[in-house]
Amino acid sequence: MKGNRRRPARSPSPPAAGAEAPPFALSNTPYSRLALDDLRGRYVVVVFYVADWHPVATAQLARYQELLPELGQRGAAIVGISTDATWSHESFARALGITFPLLADDSPPGAVAHLYGVFVPGTGRSRRALFVIDADGIVSWSAVFPDALDPGLDGVLSALEHLGTEGAGASIGVDGPPTDHVG
Repeated sequence: MKGNRRRPARSPSPPAAGAEAPPFALSNTPYSRLALDDLRGRYVVVVFYVADWHPVATAQLARYQELLPELGQRGAAIVGISTDATWSHESFARALGITFPLLADDSPPGAVAHLYGVFVPGTGRSRRALFVIDADGIVSWSAVFPDALDPGLDGVLSALEHLGTEGAGASIGVDGPPTDHVG
């Protein structure tokens, strides 16, 4: 019966610049969790990616590892999030030499991606997206990208530069020019 079919719940829109970042606490190893609140007081780059071992994600996250010192100089931490399990993250990180946390959004699959408006129902995966969160937990910049596109870090670096000159509470919009945070 057609009328009884349930459509998968759609993800909400990604949080707008100036909105509070949705909180999360996810496993980064089988025995430990990392929460967004654990990083309060620092800028945080949240990277949603399709999957460990995905060709674009492999190149993308390897490049972010190379740029980790530059992000650190700008006062930023970086975390990767996918719906893969911690054992997959551990193997993937070891193979690529990734030292920043890869978090498992797997219980239930995509719960945090859904909060950030980037979960793709029916696939069990998130869209490729970047979020810059300021030291007070406010989204300052975000962008969503096609799965086949490596987004690089230019937008992230521009957002961090803007935050460095404007301070917490400044936002540059979603993939756009600087705007003042209204709060």
